[in-house]
Amino acid sequence: MSEEDALLEITPQVLLRAYACGIFPMAETAQDNELFWVEPDLRGILPLDQFHIPKSLKKTMRKTNMRVFMDRDFEGVIEACSQTSATRKETWINAKIKQLYSELHAMGHANSVEVYEGDELVGGLYGVRLGRAFFGESMFSRKTDASKIALAHLVAQMQKADFILLDTQFTTAHLERFGVIEIPKNDYQFLLEEALIGESVFELKNYQLDSGGAMSDSCLQSLSQIS
Repeated sequence: MSEEDALLEITPQVLLRAYACGIFPMAETAQDNELFWVEPDLRGILPLDQFHIPKSLKKTMRKTNMRVFMDRDFEGVIEACSQTSATRKETWINAKIKQLYSELHAMGHANSVEVYEGDELVGGLYGVRLGRAFFGESMFSRKTDASKIALAHLVAQMQKADFILLDTQFTTAHLERFGVIEIPKNDYQFLLEEALIGESVFELKNYQLDSGGAMSDSCLQSLSQIS
């Protein structure tokens, strides 16, 4: 981070300008108070017309009793994403990140998808909405497939709202199963510029997207049209 960057106070408005330029902030660890800007040379994206649901996940979605909501508990999701687990020894989500993205959520520029088993929040994801792009930040899962179910419903809602770019920032073997690919920075900038023309909005707030079982058929049917 340059001295000029260090002097720049990061506000929600600065964050939105940064995303529009293709950069985003991270911290070294959850305990580190400093943030730095990231602009990957290879960017992870999930082409919405190439989204793939593994057969095992389809079976789970048709049988599960989990419930799926959008924007019901944004703070709960980002807090869960910031916690360590047996498979995640450390996280980059510090107190400043949680504050900034909660402020973006209050402004209508950050959204979450929550997955519940009974009254327990067992999985979810959150990210930033700008133009017709959604920038996925993090996800968590306390029950098998919970974060995957959240991702499937996010994609279905993005399709309904005519989004054109789902930015995953990086790729992982987990995300590649769903169709995530890496593209060069210059190609990403071209897609981003196009996605910033116009605006797509999730019209849902504290809205139940799914209650498992038969209601999953609606989500799967919507996704089957693009996968």
